[in-house]
Amino acid sequence: MAIPGVTIRQLHYFAELAAAGSFRRAADRIGVSQPSLSAQIQLLEAQLGCPLVERGGGAAFLTPIGREILTRARTILADVRGLSDITLADPDGLTGTIRFGASPTTGPYLMPQVVARLHRDHPGLRLHVREGNPDELLRDLAIGTHDVLLAQLPISGDDFVVRTLFREPLILTMATDDPLTVHDEIVPAMLAGRELLTLSPQYRLTDQIRALGEHVGAVVLRDYEGTSLDAVRQMAGMGMGLALLPALYVRSEIRDTDDVTTRPLAWGPLYRDLGLVWRRSAGRATAFQRLADIVTTIGEVMT
Repeated sequence: MAIPGVTIRQLHYFAELAAAGSFRRAADRIGVSQPSLSAQIQLLEAQLGCPLVERGGGAAFLTPIGREILTRARTILADVRGLSDITLADPDGLTGTIRFGASPTTGPYLMPQVVARLHRDHPGLRLHVREGNPDELLRDLAIGTHDVLLAQLPISGDDFVVRTLFREPLILTMATDDPLTVHDEIVPAMLAGRELLTLSPQYRLTDQIRALGEHVGAVVLRDYEGTSLDAVRQMAGMGMGLALLPALYVRSEIRDTDDVTTRPLAWGPLYRDLGLVWRRSAGRATAFQRLADIVTTIGEVMT
């Protein structure tokens, strides 16, 4: 039975509230005032005739019926966005609006070139780029907030299509006065007992660095996990440990005059695989495949 008065905006606000876990954070994500968000949620509850959210202590928790409604709301929102995708798409696919999510370990160092290419070759396309941590990006992709993600692989899920783009080398980085700088290249034995800097556990890059540490006998510093690649680079520059930084970051951010330097690994470079991910039900496979081709071409040239 249809419920008069329920709007797409209300469902969108409700889904954002569920994702954020508090009215304040949800209001910030949406870009509205907290009272406006609260009023829309209260109106939705009144129209549905049941409480959807438990309020208290600054947090917002879904009620059991709220969780059921959330599942339906996400499906409805994804379907509505799919309608927009279909109506805006032209034969070559790259037109209209694409909501693009990117990890902060990749997006800032690759996307400027991608955006410039798309603006030149596909002026009818509007690419809205938003950064976030990997878990947040994947969740937002699932609920339709993003159309496509640029992410480090592997990513699994029957609801997603994953297109591998290119392999990005990881570069060993250290302070300019580190003892290893006297060597032209680094062999595994030189890393035994050394301390490795990395990001927080939510990043797949961290898993790779931990695996390397176990392989060569290095120690990952858990008490000094960086919140960004810049933070990791700065700690390396202060001599707090060694860092493995993505090549795109090194190319963009590290200069000869900086307080860090790089050395190649004697057994060959380490890599991370980057890919483009979208919902299988999105209905814009042509556009996303073409977008993947463009990102791959640019990424391979830059790395």
